[in-house]
Amino acid sequence: MKKIEAIIRKTKFEEVKDALHDNGIEFFSFWDARGVGMARQSRVYRGVAYDTSTIERIYLSIVVRDINLQKTIDTITASARTGEVGDGKIFISNIHESIRIRTGEAGDESLYIKD
Repeated sequence: MKKIEAIIRKTKFEEVKDALHDNGIEFFSFWDARGVGMARQSRVYRGVAYDTSTIERIYLSIVVRDINLQKTIDTITASARTGEVGDGKIFISNIHESIRIRTGEAGDESLYIKD
């Protein structure tokens, strides 16, 4: 099992969410995140200067079976990409165990509902 953590543009969240659902990834956690990148600039709108160095993002956390890892990465990459600086990052780490609290199922079986 792998844990995928992705930081994406807030404006791409709905597209990424729909693409994940269309590709069989039905559960993930997400929350609003803010970050600071290398770009340091301010923009002026109607005479007021705004600092744009702090960027609003969405942080996704997804645990998948090994067989779904590449499919999930490809889905996020394709749907979150704009081709511009600041599209985000994806991080992958190993998960040693997973347990479904309701049934006590462990391992891969705890990540999906059997038919």
